[in-house]
Amino acid sequence: MSTTTTEIQAGTTATAYGLDAPSRLPLWKHGLTAALAASVATTVLASCASAAGVSFADSAGAGIPIAAFAQVTLVLSLVGVGLAAVMARRVRRPRRTFVRTTVALTALSFVPDLTVGFDAASAATLIALHCVAAAIVVPTLAKRLAR
Repeated sequence: MSTTTTEIQAGTTATAYGLDAPSRLPLWKHGLTAALAASVATTVLASCASAAGVSFADSAGAGIPIAAFAQVTLVLSLVGVGLAAVMARRVRRPRRTFVRTTVALTALSFVPDLTVGFDAASAATLIALHCVAAAIVVPTLAKRLAR
């Protein structure tokens, strides 16, 4: 009785052998998907908060329209995708650098929420929405960057 072993050659896809292969989509496609998901999530949560009585109005009375949550989240998430793409090509440890940078930028994004003159409920909700968006986009991109 002889046994035959088959080795998977370099460059051969694992799916040809019936194995589960990790997703091979480019970084930007994963990033776009995460950006869209974050935009939907922040918009839905902002709508729920607004319905619960959070005003999103500053001390001058100017409020944030619900559509702005989707727009700003999408644009800034796409900036994060660009940042990840640049770091993937130019930085020695892109995952570590990307995570550290995005954590710092997320923390900096709280500053306007705390200084513009929002009431406590609005500021806390805005900060939570920043964290929700970051929790969706940053891990999605980070796990696709080299250690």
